[in-house]
Amino acid sequence: MDNNAGLQTQDGHSTETGPENGAAPRDDAVVRFDNVGFRYGRAPEVLTDLSFELLKGSFHFLTGASGAGKTSLLSLIYLANRPSRGLIELFGRQTATLKRDAMPAIRRRIGVAYEDIRLLDHLSAFDNVALPLRLARMPLKAWRKDVVELLEWFGLAERGHAMPPTLSGGERKRLGLARAIVGRPELILADEPTAYVDPAMGARIMKLLMQLSKQGTTVVVATHDINFVADSGRPVLHLDDGCLTAYGAGMK
Repeated sequence: MDNNAGLQTQDGHSTETGPENGAAPRDDAVVRFDNVGFRYGRAPEVLTDLSFELLKGSFHFLTGASGAGKTSLLSLIYLANRPSRGLIELFGRQTATLKRDAMPAIRRRIGVAYEDIRLLDHLSAFDNVALPLRLARMPLKAWRKDVVELLEWFGLAERGHAMPPTLSGGERKRLGLARAIVGRPELILADEPTAYVDPAMGARIMKLLMQLSKQGTTVVVATHDINFVADSGRPVLHLDDGCLTAYGAGMK
């Protein structure tokens, strides 16, 4: 899979290939933004004129200083917020015309590892990971082994019955990522997935996400770890004051 596919730098606020500059839309685009702007209430825009495509199986880092708009951009992709202007397409469907009862099915195709983790404190570690599968009404026998194996992979095999408030920050972070990927989603959005974990586990997590992209999952990783990004050779979407710049392979 060519992770640079669909990326062309150009002048302007958004340097991604998109419908506004005459590029033909790709049939394998999982995410498409067309001149998207976003603001909270009547405040100034936090995202301005974003146009880009994320293709099936691609892997991108999303970088930028605190307050640059990374979390806001991810929230638009997983339908937590709607754009103030412009069009967003997910899996070939315009989000502006999605009916409320169609949104759960779209969201089930997206795995989100939140920066603030968002575990349910009244559920055990095991049940937090299993939550997307329960919501999809999958039978226990179809997924119990997957949850157990993920807990083991993340070093949480002995913590399956633990409640989130008793877990360390690193354990909670790993648990949130396990929940994001357990349903084998088509799109994974990971916001600072290596925060609170040791370097060895952080490297292991990044290797796993890259492997998932090779298997056809589209992956976006928001991170502050510029050194890791520069050495990865992976394409980068960089936000600066709400404007987007694309780099084909890492940032220099």
